[in-house]
Order: sequence, then C-alpha cells, then structure tokens
Amino acid sequence: MTHAWKLGSGLALALALMGCASSPPLRTESSTSAIRAAEAVGADQVPRASLHLQLANEELAGAQKLAADGKSEEADSLLLRAHADAELAILLSKEKVEQSEAERAMEQVRKLQSDNR
Repeated sequence: MTHAWKLGSGLALALALMGCASSPPLRTESSTSAIRAAEAVGADQVPRASLHLQLANEELAGAQKLAADGKSEEADSLLLRAHADAELAILLSKEKVEQSEAERAMEQVRKLQSDNR
C-alpha cells in the first residue's frame, strides 16, 4: 500500500465516522415562531389554548434534549408536535376572540330590537 492510499482511506474513514456521530442541526425556528405567535394572540389567557401552548413549550424543550442526545429523528417528530400544538393554540385563541365578538354583536342586536319596541 502506498502512503497516499493509506492517508486517503484513513481520511475517508474519519469523515464517515464524523458523519455518523454528528446529526444535522435541529431546526426549531418554525416551532419557536408558532409558539411566539400563540403567545402574541393571548393563548395563555384562553384555558384550552393555554394547555396547547404549554404542551408546545414542553415538546420544544424535549426536542432540544433529544437532539442533544443525538436522537434527531425523535427530536424532529417532537418538533412537529410542538408546531402543531402551537398552531392549535393560535386557532383556539382566535376562536375565543371571534366568539366574544359574535356575542357582543348579538347583544347589540338585542338592544336595538328592545329600543325599537
């Protein structure tokens, strides 16, 4: 064996081992953005939404721990759940706002009907 071949195969083996040992960086931006959006629309003030916001935060933290332990597939799966829970918290918050607006509108209609009698 030539010295260059030994060096080349040694380098290839080292790169292969590094590839196995390191995992791609965890992409938390989407989940983090969804959690921030849920907080911005007041999800923590709506009981059902607050539960999903809490779950999203816990899932994000769990994904980060899994990624640190080298379990990237499990971390990615948990990130998807975190994103979904944050999105659900947003929708539940908006539903509550819309429900409140509808109730106020109905109250105004009742008042107008009462005033016209």
